[in-house]
Amino acid sequence: MPKVLRIINRFNLGGPTYNAAYLSKYMSPDFETLLVGGAIDKTEGNAEYIVRSLDLEPRVIPEMRRSLNLYSDIKAYKIIKKIISDFNPDIVHTHASKAGALGRMAAYKMKVPVIVHTFHGHVFDAYFNKLSSAFYINIERYLAEKSTSIIALSDIQKHDLAVKYKICSEEKIKVIPLGFDLGRFQENIEEKRKKFREEYNIEKNEIVIAIIGRLVPIKNHDFFLNSVKTVCEKTKRELRIFIVGDGESKNDIQRKAIELGLSQTENINDSNKHLITFTSWIKEIDKVIAGVDIIALTSFNEGTPVSLIEAQAGNKPIVSTNVGGIENVVIPNDTALLSPNNDTVIFVENLLRLIESENLRNEMSAKGWEFVKERFHYTRMIRDMRELYSNLLKK
Repeated sequence: MPKVLRIINRFNLGGPTYNAAYLSKYMSPDFETLLVGGAIDKTEGNAEYIVRSLDLEPRVIPEMRRSLNLYSDIKAYKIIKKIISDFNPDIVHTHASKAGALGRMAAYKMKVPVIVHTFHGHVFDAYFNKLSSAFYINIERYLAEKSTSIIALSDIQKHDLAVKYKICSEEKIKVIPLGFDLGRFQENIEEKRKKFREEYNIEKNEIVIAIIGRLVPIKNHDFFLNSVKTVCEKTKRELRIFIVGDGESKNDIQRKAIELGLSQTENINDSNKHLITFTSWIKEIDKVIAGVDIIALTSFNEGTPVSLIEAQAGNKPIVSTNVGGIENVVIPNDTALLSPNNDTVIFVENLLRLIESENLRNEMSAKGWEFVKERFHYTRMIRDMRELYSNLLKK
């Protein structure tokens, strides 16, 4: 059977880890897969449990780290070459930027027949200044030349890669959306909701808004807090805000909340009522989705935001900035209210609409599951990827 060496940046919570894990598990028995990843960043939630829950034993390369480090990167590159030499894969499939750079260069050097790369979002917008962005765009163009195929997660992302940034031709890009096991978000919803709200002492009349994901600059939590401040001034409804996740920006976000006069806590057993609760990472995210009323996202840029797919799987309405591939992940005005990037006025209006109207929340909630249950199920993703691999190997 054909062998696949799958290389991912690191096993942190998010779409890339789920993607790599499900592909590694369920491409069998048609393909034999070796899953390799880099070292987790200390500010991120370790998601190796996702991989191991599927009875996979990944190989971790400690030298492959999130930050740029010439010495470590060269060492990781040499380790990947050795793995390729030992495993002798027919396909090397890389996921995200660091793995994509080191893995594709190693695969090309070792003359691997098929080299595939998946863009899980990209770093061309909102991460760097124009000069740095131009540098990374040129690197990606060079790497795309060495690739047999490029995978985009959405039609919008494909357009960005082919037309906006001219990374490679449209013919080289295949759109294969992420896939997840979403059934758990439909199981025991009321029981999970009750448990979550009891755990965090949430009153029946309180509207709960959650923003889920890494606490990093690209997620634009300052915008979210500014919007929350305005919403609190405009509504009489009782609100609770949950910031679920962790990361390098946590202290900055907490300082911002203090500046805005928004009360906060990290203590689940805090007897005082606070507007904002920082929960850090929560593995049972289906319980969170069941317990809240609205899911928010305020990113400057996104590929395929997992939290929005999971929100719809758990029948929750969404308020989000309209960036990256988000329009391919939700149904605008039906499952999500979208606003232009960094437009506080429209974002606040959308949030208030959902806060003030239980009927609107219920209407939007009812449409989510039907939209995502097959479109973003892992069986569809496996089928698409199996077809792509087979076609590339024939060529």
